[in-house]
Amino acid sequence: MANSAYGSGLNLDALVVPVKSATVYAAHENSLYLPGLIVPKIEVPAGSASAQVPLMGSVTATTITSEGVAADSVPQDFDTVLPSDTKKTINLSLHAARTVLRDLGGIDVNDMGRIMGNAIATAVDKEITSKMVDMNRQEIAGTAPQAIALADIFTAVGAIRGAGEGGKLYGIVSTNQYANLLSAIGSNSFAGGEFQNTAMRNGFFGNIAGVECYVSSYLNNTVLGTTLNPAMAIFSQDSMRMAAQGGVNVEVARRPEAVGFDVVASMAQGAILVDASRSVLIVDAS
Repeated sequence: MANSAYGSGLNLDALVVPVKSATVYAAHENSLYLPGLIVPKIEVPAGSASAQVPLMGSVTATTITSEGVAADSVPQDFDTVLPSDTKKTINLSLHAARTVLRDLGGIDVNDMGRIMGNAIATAVDKEITSKMVDMNRQEIAGTAPQAIALADIFTAVGAIRGAGEGGKLYGIVSTNQYANLLSAIGSNSFAGGEFQNTAMRNGFFGNIAGVECYVSSYLNNTVLGTTLNPAMAIFSQDSMRMAAQGGVNVEVARRPEAVGFDVVASMAQGAILVDASRSVLIVDAS
């Protein structure tokens, strides 16, 4: 077999130490999107490699002030309206990670399975984050170096609300701008308030202007494939969709020719930006 990068206690001795092993797990970020709360998830049935998202247009309600009467003096119904409909296709990709653990060294295959499962969760988060590059863009106000401020969030929310979105909004803050935003919350403008106390105490922003905020290390130029220096993405649930076929799978099988176990983690998943008008990507293009 050409690939002979097998793991064992000889070359992965750090995993043998339980304390270090636990540290590896704790260091991995939990997926923001796999639960389907921030970005709704569409389940794709077996036998299909894609999902279709329907996009229904809006209609105008009719105001009735009097009985509608036709030429023959027979009462008639008011006119019907039919919303426009389009669709977008989400193609699934298969994220997978594999390793082989030899019997020599006695590494727990469950430990390696969790690590590889976290690798799949990371791939999913990067996949969804990469679609944010097509959101409506807003430049950070002020002069360089540009630090995101609460006013930038208020402007973005105003743009999304102005486009007709009245639902809940979510915000993903880049790690590069996290300190700047937390500093803005810690200013004298919020002194003594419970909002500031909560943010300073545990780092959770809570809601800013109706935006539920989270921090992600994946909102960066590398993942988005740009040089825009993304600061924060604000969007509604209806702006993005994720499609998945099942969840994260971790399989362990005996591999006698390797004198060990084959550990494979995988997930079939894809994502798409459905409606850019319901989203804003705040960037620092300076």
